[in-house]
Amino acid sequence: MTTILNNQAGPRRRRRVHSDEFKARAVASCMQPGMSVAAVAMAHGVNANLLRRWVREAEMKPPARDLAQVAEQPVQATRRETLFVPVNLPPPAAPTAQVDIRIELQRGAAAVTVTWPVSAAAECATWMRELLR
Repeated sequence: MTTILNNQAGPRRRRRVHSDEFKARAVASCMQPGMSVAAVAMAHGVNANLLRRWVREAEMKPPARDLAQVAEQPVQATRRETLFVPVNLPPPAAPTAQVDIRIELQRGAAAVTVTWPVSAAAECATWMRELLR
């Protein structure tokens, strides 16, 4: 790891200054397919937020070519082909028969079973709230 420590007096933590080469290697590692910024940051011993900032700065920085040459070149739009991939979906499942709501209450030796239609579930909830008051 190529880092340069600032000389500071006292027991305070020292801020590390990383070389441009170190930053470029870390950013290049992030650009590899399947690499996460967090994993690259851990491997290089830097904070993931710092590495994200380096990546963002690298993306915003124009390439090393001369800016005058870039301005003179005509802008060409690239045509992107889109691919349609048909997917075979299974047929929709047949609607299942709705089962009634079944509530079993037991108090001491007495047991009560209440059957309520699912289509009236809201009314069943209201009835249960009143019953449990």
